[in-house]
This record gives sequence, structure tokens and C-alpha cells, in this order.
Amino acid sequence: MIKKYFIFILLFSLCGLGELYAQEKDKNLPKGNDSFEEKKYDDAEAEYRISESKNPKKSIASYNLGNSIYKQNQAAEAKLHYAKALKTAKKREEKHNAFHNIGNTFMKDKDYSNAVEAYKNALRNNPNDEETRYNFALAKKMLKDNPPKKNDDKSKDKKNQKEDEKKDKDKDKDKEKDKNQKDKDNKDGNNDKKENKDQNQGKPQPQPGGISKQRLQNLLDAVNNEEKKIQDKVNKQKIQANPKKAEKDW
Repeated sequence: MIKKYFIFILLFSLCGLGELYAQEKDKNLPKGNDSFEEKKYDDAEAEYRISESKNPKKSIASYNLGNSIYKQNQAAEAKLHYAKALKTAKKREEKHNAFHNIGNTFMKDKDYSNAVEAYKNALRNNPNDEETRYNFALAKKMLKDNPPKKNDDKSKDKKNQKEDEKKDKDKDKDKEKDKNQKDKDNKDGNNDKKENKDQNQGKPQPQPGGISKQRLQNLLDAVNNEEKKIQDKVNKQKIQANPKKAEKDW
């Protein structure tokens, strides 16, 4: 029972604030440190955020902000601030502390593979730190006892891929079926039109009003002939009624 308690404390103990930040002149940083020591982690977080905004190129505020957030059981967010601290870290000790605490966040997430890598990087910057060495060994053991299920994930992905491919094929079949039906309908419609056209060939086509063009022309010709006959008859009667007198030969 004592051994398990010791492991828990050792594993999740954060690399501290201490003398690493003693030379900083930022007023918010020491206020945050005081709140952190008093376990007022939300107050510490507020002070560290202000300090980080004032000193974006220094790793101290980002690192301490990560610690205060980690203490509030927000390991994923804390990891982001540790990573930010790594980008601006200049000293090996700063890098060691950041990698160590990143390893702790991975252990909380049971991501043992990344935890091993984080502790390994921490040891590269400080190979003599006993807590990091212990956590590194524990992470390797946990990884060995809980290997990633890569094969299961691949099988699941492969199965999902096959299902997606089947769905796509079914969609393509439906589209092809609809296209063939549409083509058939269009073809039948064209055949009907052609058949009607063939049946009507050679027949005078009706004009608007219900009479064919040829019949209309025949009627016009008949009317014109009748008018001509009548006019000729009228002219003949005029001649008979008014005979032309012979001119005198003077």
C-alpha cells in the first residue's frame, strides 16, 4: 500500500517553480507562485496568464500556467502550455521540466507510447533526475502491458472502407439504372414521334383554322374564276347596250 502511494506521488509530482524563476521581475509571476503554493490554482492561473501575455517570448509563465491548469485536472490544456514553454525554452533544465510534465499529461491520458517519448526527451536534457528515470521506466512497463491495438484499428478501418466502397457502388448502380430508364423513355418517345410522322407523310397537313393549304388555294382559284366570268358577262352587256358609232370621214 505504501509503495502504490509513493508511485502516485512520484508519477504526478510536477517539476516545481522554485529558483528557476526567482530572477524574474514580473510582478504577476511571483503573485501566481504564492497562490500556487497556497493551492489557489485558479488564482495562480489568472496571474500566470497575465504574465504570459506580458512575456510571450519567455517560457516561465507558460510553464507555470501549465502547472496551475494541470492541478485543476485539465491535463490536455496543460499540455498545450508546456509545449509552448518548450518553444521558448533556452536552458536545458527548462526543457527537462517541460518534457517531464508533458510525460505526466500523457500518463493521465493512458497514452503510454507518447509518455515514454516525453520522458526520454526529459532525460536527454537531464539524465540524472531520478523522478524522470522512474516515470520513464513505469511508462515503458505500462506500454508493454497495454500495447496499442493497431491491428484491431486497421481491421476496423478496413471494414469501414469496404462498407463505404459498397455504398458507393450501390449509388453508382442506382444512377446507372436511372440513366438507362431515362434513355429508354426518351427512345420510346422518339419512336412514337417518328411513327406519327411516317403515318402523316403524303397527306396534306391541316393549317390553323382546320383547312389545308392546298384546299384553300383551290377555293381561291374557284372564286377568282367566278368573278372573272361575272365580269366578262357584265362587260358584254355594256357593249350591247351602247353600240359604238362609226366615225365620220370628213
